[in-house]
Amino acid sequence: MFRFLTAGESHGKGLLAIIEGLPAGIPLRAEDVDVQLARRQQGYGRGGRMQIEKDQVEFVSGVRGGYTLGSPVGLAVQNRDWVNWTKIMDAAEVAEDTKRVTRLRPGHADLPGAVKYGHADVRNVLERASARETTMRVAVGAVCRTLLAQLGIALHGHVVRIGAVASAAVYDGPGSVDWERAEQSPVRVADPASEAAMIQAIEEAKEAGDTLGGIIEVAAEGLPIGLGSHVHWDRRLDARIAWYLMSIHTVKAVEVGDGFAGAARRGSQVHDIIAWGPEGWEHRTNRAGGVVGGMTNGAPVVARAALKPISTLREPLPSVDLVTKEEVRAHYERSDVCVVPAGVVIGEAMLAIALAEAMLEKFGGDSLAEVKRNYEGYVATCRLGGVALPRE
Repeated sequence: MFRFLTAGESHGKGLLAIIEGLPAGIPLRAEDVDVQLARRQQGYGRGGRMQIEKDQVEFVSGVRGGYTLGSPVGLAVQNRDWVNWTKIMDAAEVAEDTKRVTRLRPGHADLPGAVKYGHADVRNVLERASARETTMRVAVGAVCRTLLAQLGIALHGHVVRIGAVASAAVYDGPGSVDWERAEQSPVRVADPASEAAMIQAIEEAKEAGDTLGGIIEVAAEGLPIGLGSHVHWDRRLDARIAWYLMSIHTVKAVEVGDGFAGAARRGSQVHDIIAWGPEGWEHRTNRAGGVVGGMTNGAPVVARAALKPISTLREPLPSVDLVTKEEVRAHYERSDVCVVPAGVVIGEAMLAIALAEAMLEKFGGDSLAEVKRNYEGYVATCRLGGVALPRE
């Protein structure tokens, strides 16, 4: 069984992750992860924290000589900013002069977290609720990407909206989006015409002490038919993808394929016509986003996630003090203006995790070689039609 856990606080000593269920023999080096961590820290609209941290992973278990061992993989990332927070975040004793955070931020985990766990200091909530935790999601996703790459699966992502500014570039199959152009863009948009307007929108929000959200799109190419299942609700792959993307901080909506747009059309304009081609089964369109009946249909998997504006504003909203119940301005902690470009990298990571999990469920083995044998045998059968003839 594939699973992972993360641990760590935003201003604690560091961040941790454990991945269980990876087969042995996956080529894996720190730079495979570090390149994704660096991508997460980029993007127009990020705050001062990104100037302090230079995230780099250390493998503390499960990897030897550049290959996974089949045992749990332990990963660690140090927080450079810890030196400035040792008296506030020390595990043994917090400095007596530490000021408690009691001014609640609308839209953040502050209120429900403090009430649920009985905390009189919101810092006990906000440190773990911080999107700094996504550092380890990206690290885990990077490991999963190395496995998927061994099976010919590639993942990409880009920004399709920031605030009111929409990109004209929308994924419609391999070659439809210039991924290199998106990667070079400070707002990770593939459409040059919308880039300047997105940057201007972020600047205007910054000047107003406000924040901006947007929409990201992530895609995976090279997937076989049949990941996931229709037989139980919790085995449906589209449900898992939606769950994993929805778990990202600030994400408030997820769609697979045409999603909400498809609800406004007739069935004849929504469903993808099936065809038989030189490589086997194919579809003339991909409005379903590569998933039908909870299973991949062989087309690229495409999903979008809507990120709300982050809740820490330089010009705070009216709120209430957790302890005194007095009306106050919400707490402000050093923060970003727009995290949508970084959200692309996190979205890719969560999609990679969901797909790696599904691949190992279907083709699992104790070694990469065994997984490949299972996978290649299945794909060969699919190319012949993949249908067992009925017995006479």
